[in-house]
Amino acid sequence: MVEEVTLYRAPTTEAADADAVAEWLRGRVDADVRVRDRFLSVYGDEDLAESFAEARVLSPYERETGNTMVGIVRYEERALENPERGGGVIYDGLQVQSILNGLVPDDERGLEHLHVPLLDRVVGTWGDHDGRWHKRVNVLGQPGVVSVPGLYEAPAKPEQYYKAQQKHALLSGGAPPREVLENEVDGEFLVESDPRTTEALRGYVLQCYHYLETGESFCDDEDCRLHNPHRQPGVVRAQLRAPEFCPEHAERYRK
Repeated sequence: MVEEVTLYRAPTTEAADADAVAEWLRGRVDADVRVRDRFLSVYGDEDLAESFAEARVLSPYERETGNTMVGIVRYEERALENPERGGGVIYDGLQVQSILNGLVPDDERGLEHLHVPLLDRVVGTWGDHDGRWHKRVNVLGQPGVVSVPGLYEAPAKPEQYYKAQQKHALLSGGAPPREVLENEVDGEFLVESDPRTTEALRGYVLQCYHYLETGESFCDDEDCRLHNPHRQPGVVRAQLRAPEFCPEHAERYRK
């Protein structure tokens, strides 16, 4: 049984409020929920930059990971010191999970104490079925890894979104503001620094708790916060629309 949950703040995402997520979680789980500062700052060590370099995905279609050339390790060092300078890289989510697990203090590593870092890195898992990497919002286990940029990047947006993004990039050389995309593209989706980020992350953090507590992964009901949709409209439906839970999980997690 999970007795304690420690949530770690994200450094670069103002929209991701770990304290608000923790407060929501306290009303739904039978565990002591606390918040600590950024995981990589609290537990980082001198080998962390090289460890992340080893977890880098090199190609969307190659299973092998890792590039520990000096320049890459230096990049990871800068990203650890100044998180806002990171980005554009995918990391093997299971490898990252293993790295972080090794950094948790021995007396807190048991399954009765769940750790959930809100990471500023994009993580993915390899798909044996199609031979490619897939971005993920979370990776269940100990710790439960939740990727804040993954919330925006992993679930697919409407096709029109990518076309509008390319058009604006060609015309202005930069990404268009979210309000422009929302006006031009049909369908609901989340974008970087979306004000709904904290609300959506609540369900993904709860999924980490649910997995460790029950051994169950995701719920098949598209209207449940424990559902893991592959498209952005599904994220909006599961995390931002009523009801919060399917009938089965409402019995367990209704406030």
